[in-house]
Amino acid sequence: MACKGFLGREGAGRPAGPAPGGAREAIRDPVGDRATGRRTAVWAHRGRGGGQQENTVEAFVWARRLGADGVELDVHLSADGELVVHHDAVVPGSGPVAELRAVDLPASVPLLADVLSVCQGMEVDVEIKSPPLEGAPRPVGAVAAAVVGTVVGSGWTGRVVLSSFSTDVLDAALLASRSAGAEVRLGWLVPPGVDPHGVLEPAAARGYHCVHPFVGWVDAALVRGARQAGLAINVWTVNAPADLRAMVGLGVDAVITDLPSEALVVAGGR
Repeated sequence: MACKGFLGREGAGRPAGPAPGGAREAIRDPVGDRATGRRTAVWAHRGRGGGQQENTVEAFVWARRLGADGVELDVHLSADGELVVHHDAVVPGSGPVAELRAVDLPASVPLLADVLSVCQGMEVDVEIKSPPLEGAPRPVGAVAAAVVGTVVGSGWTGRVVLSSFSTDVLDAALLASRSAGAEVRLGWLVPPGVDPHGVLEPAAARGYHCVHPFVGWVDAALVRGARQAGLAINVWTVNAPADLRAMVGLGVDAVITDLPSEALVVAGGR
């Protein structure tokens, strides 16, 4: 499983230069997958790769038929409290998601429950977009609480990872999952300009289960450190062939990619 299960704890561009000891070094110093026999999982980024519009039911159905291990998607909260699968805060031609009711959405924009219903057999990485717009009246944890409620209520607790760049959002999701008597896996998205080595200890201390670093910063030391901290490591966005080979050589738990067909070949999934 690409984001480690429950650990028993209480509770966008590349950097200007390669990270010291970066991904190219990984092939010479593999750890993880090849050492343990696990295969790096392939998550289709927004369901991309088959030509369908991203973040749509059709894109996620395609990823499942392809044999992807999982998909990554984005959610916002609508004006009437529905979880909307869309990357940006504004739907072109319709307006801000936070100001729209579900019935006002274009037919191509699904709700989270619609997407989960077609993702059987896969993991789903839900990136929580919150707050939906700067200055919005909703509290920062509103989307997180709504997502946790949907995940727990639909029986997807063991197959969903909730991710965010915001620790406030992740902490709200952690609180909501504990209130529901469940443990939903949480992944800390690390911005591309931040060295992820420094987030491992605080991620574990906060009770998170995974870190999601940008590919340009991932090296063998980071993977080893994540393993020692009891964290899974899911890397975004891995498209270049050399990066795919390097991440598989390192044994990261999952690659989030716009090219799942190619990634499955590299990872040995087909």
